[in-house]
Amino acid sequence: MKGARNILVLTYWSYSDALIQAYTLPYLRIMLRVLPPGSKVHLVTLEKQLVARTDVSVDQGITVHQRQYRPFGARGLGMILGLLVHLLRVVRKERIDTIHAWCTPAGMIGYMLSLITGKPLIIDSYEPHAEAMVENGTWSRSGIAFRVLFRFERLQSHRARVLIAASRGMEDYAHRKYGVRGKPFFVKPACVDLDLFSMEKVGNRALAEQLGLDGKLIAVYAGKFGGIYWDQEVFDLLRVAQGFWGDRFHVLILTGHERKELDRYIRTAGLDPAMLTVMKVPHAAIPEHVGLADFALTPVRPVPTKRYCTPVKDGEYWALGLPVMITPGISDDSDIIEAERIGCIIRSADTKAYEEAVREMDLLLNSGTREVLRSRIRAVAEKYRHLRIAEEVYKELYGTA
Repeated sequence: MKGARNILVLTYWSYSDALIQAYTLPYLRIMLRVLPPGSKVHLVTLEKQLVARTDVSVDQGITVHQRQYRPFGARGLGMILGLLVHLLRVVRKERIDTIHAWCTPAGMIGYMLSLITGKPLIIDSYEPHAEAMVENGTWSRSGIAFRVLFRFERLQSHRARVLIAASRGMEDYAHRKYGVRGKPFFVKPACVDLDLFSMEKVGNRALAEQLGLDGKLIAVYAGKFGGIYWDQEVFDLLRVAQGFWGDRFHVLILTGHERKELDRYIRTAGLDPAMLTVMKVPHAAIPEHVGLADFALTPVRPVPTKRYCTPVKDGEYWALGLPVMITPGISDDSDIIEAERIGCIIRSADTKAYEEAVREMDLLLNSGTREVLRSRIRAVAEKYRHLRIAEEVYKELYGTA
């Protein structure tokens, strides 16, 4: 039996972010299950609004270290230097033996910390970030942010002892872009807690009546607008859908955006504001709200690097039996949706493509009983997004056998 271990997990997200609550913490709990007894995980989060530095125990064996976030730039450099100093103390005090970084921005910090301490580095959710930011128009390829992160993506890729990607195609990308060969490489898509996102959360009649959605044909989108996601295009698509389905069509948007942030998109699309419900709900309430819908949207910008990511929301939609409208070339998900006939592809950002997607979704929704369709889609979630996929990966890395 191996002795207890102490893992330092680095992220670039706020503790309240769904990427921590829905995507990171479930994996950390799996890690603790497969690690030797007495092991501990220290999770680092970066907070945009932080009153004071805090270290909080959220589970037995998991401690969260919350630190101030600063964007790329002079202040961001200061944040990274200060964070490194703090983490060096954590590594010594907590006897950290492995640095486990989530995504390449956190991997940049992990690389420097690994270099200084000599501790092994693991990169999880390994996917391109620098090129993705250029492709979606946020960064310039000639800008300092892109050049710094892309260089560190190459460095951390070579430094890492193990790489854990969201899709198989990332292995080829790392070979072409970073010159990485022969590295231990695992594939772990964005898995979902299928007990939390269970079929029992589908069709909550009382909640539908409370929100005024009873009897409506409901599309749901849980996520952000802009950056890696469509913004105006989503509302233009919804205008086409409203024209097809009429007054019974309603859209439920679960987002951190304020309604006023979306008003300009709504006005430009010529949508009736009453047909949209925009709300922010805690992650624990997401399943019942998403479970009200008839279908869901994944409007990720279809740029080349999105082939190597996996949207968390797709697994959550599938777990609740929802067919999905998705853009092309998104991870393995677009191909799965098309092959399994559990949704439709929005081929391009224009009215004709929107009309085709809406008609295809209508045919699917009317192709049989809704219960049979939900059951078939739920089986896809169990096949491609079950947490046991992640457990097998972490067993290989951290298991006691």
